[in-house]
Amino acid sequence: MPQTELLETALEEARAAGYIGRNVLGSGFDVDVLLHRGAGAYICGEETALLTSLEGYRGEPRLKPPFPAVKGLYGKPTVVNNVETLATLPHIVRNGPDWFAAMGTPTGKGTRVWCMSGHVNRPGNYELEMGTPIRELIYEHGGGIWKGRSLKAFQPGGASMMVLLPEHLDVGLDFDAIAKAGSMAGAGAMMVMDETTCIVDVARRLVKFFEHESCGKCTPCREGTYWMANLFDRIEFGEGKPGDPDLLLDMGYNIDGRSFCPLGDASTWFPRSVIKYFRDEFEQHIVEKACPFRGEREAVA
Repeated sequence: MPQTELLETALEEARAAGYIGRNVLGSGFDVDVLLHRGAGAYICGEETALLTSLEGYRGEPRLKPPFPAVKGLYGKPTVVNNVETLATLPHIVRNGPDWFAAMGTPTGKGTRVWCMSGHVNRPGNYELEMGTPIRELIYEHGGGIWKGRSLKAFQPGGASMMVLLPEHLDVGLDFDAIAKAGSMAGAGAMMVMDETTCIVDVARRLVKFFEHESCGKCTPCREGTYWMANLFDRIEFGEGKPGDPDLLLDMGYNIDGRSFCPLGDASTWFPRSVIKYFRDEFEQHIVEKACPFRGEREAVA
């Protein structure tokens, strides 16, 4: 069933049970829910771009301050939450805050859903207590690396998060722990990469994603992602030059912290991290004037 239909069904059930609508559970309080289907723009994950889109305009971020809680949708104070937060609240209300706080770690309470994709035997969504070792997620719940291969690297929290290595497998699924390891938990979308993965190509594809999803409002993001994507193409397809890895780093440092919203900043984090850990692969591409993994990937496909 499409996601929109699932949401509409859930709203109908909630309305029938008296959880939304007029006079909720006899309290005299009215709650109206309007369901808007977005166009799939990644930039609308930024709260002010989402509000702009809801108002019928092109999804572009707004200058902050004022923040949405002061001036949001149609200029009115607006609270913006994501589905993850709202899905957690009924369980806390029903079972109490102490129940929720008893799970997880001192700095990360409760549970979280981790969406794991990539080279694992059982990709999917797994709800685990905060602090659960990453090793458990990948090797117990995910069934380990597919085809009996070895783990090369993983991204713990989404397309922009910095890469981590097998040495980080015992880091807990917790915001603070992952940050101390050098990455971020982000949206909890973990991507697992095996030994046949070309890290240069992964970074290239992710940069191209951010280039495509840039709203174009600010120059650092609009131009920076475009030139990073071009440079990654050059390296991946055998035309790289010896100074290209450092040029990529320089581009990243000039985009990060200078973009209008976090999309531009985030586009640089994964590329910079893979240059840190896998510079030898970049140099191999440049010296050999070809991707050393391409033949192996095509044979696997």
